[in-house]
Amino acid sequence: MEKCRYSSIQTLGTLDGPGVRFVLFLQGCPLHCGYCHNPETADINGGNEITLDEVMDQVIRCKSYFGKKGGITVSGGEPLLQARFVTRLFQRCHEEGINTCLDTSGCMYNADVERLLAVTDLCLLDIKMTNDEDYKNHIGCPIAAPLKFLEMLKAHGVDTWLRQVIVKGINDSEQSVGKFGRLANAYDNVKLAELLPFRKLCSSKYEELGKPFPFAQYPETDSELIKNLSRFIDKNVQP
Repeated sequence: MEKCRYSSIQTLGTLDGPGVRFVLFLQGCPLHCGYCHNPETADINGGNEITLDEVMDQVIRCKSYFGKKGGITVSGGEPLLQARFVTRLFQRCHEEGINTCLDTSGCMYNADVERLLAVTDLCLLDIKMTNDEDYKNHIGCPIAAPLKFLEMLKAHGVDTWLRQVIVKGINDSEQSVGKFGRLANAYDNVKLAELLPFRKLCSSKYEELGKPFPFAQYPETDSELIKNLSRFIDKNVQP
């Protein structure tokens, strides 16, 4: 029986891709992002188990709300850790005419991930920093990993939205954002590039887990800064 480990389900999400979406947050992540919003999903052995049929039953019940743009988004955690399950889930969704979206850090690539991209309609890819040192220090992998993943998305013709959380004092310079914008413009499959503000709403989760919030010392990012920095990105209007 096909199963996955998951953290939570949001049945009518509006922030994880276009339209109204069924969002499955999978369990497990190999990274240690300083601003991780879902630290409870890090442990691959945490969360709960659910079968493929059980997920599909819930997805089908939500189908009438999806409209023309909505569908399913699989997030995390890092869904690439359970790529085989997500592939089967997306295959089943395609059989039902449901749009599929993968929300990922792009931190790994292998044969299982390649098969997953073949059934992925849209990818939300986080390019978290714009230089290798910051990636290794604040994220936990080299920048080469998501850049390779972006190349594979292009090779598979997967429409992609790039996103970056802006943290004051780390990646809020015009130079850094300009580099992010140029990266987006270099790929025809990238349809949207957007900047997101750093928030501390997740700090209570760290307290509950008994863990320090790595980015506690940084201030939240105001909307005016996001607006000003977005001037350096051409692909910042949702299609």
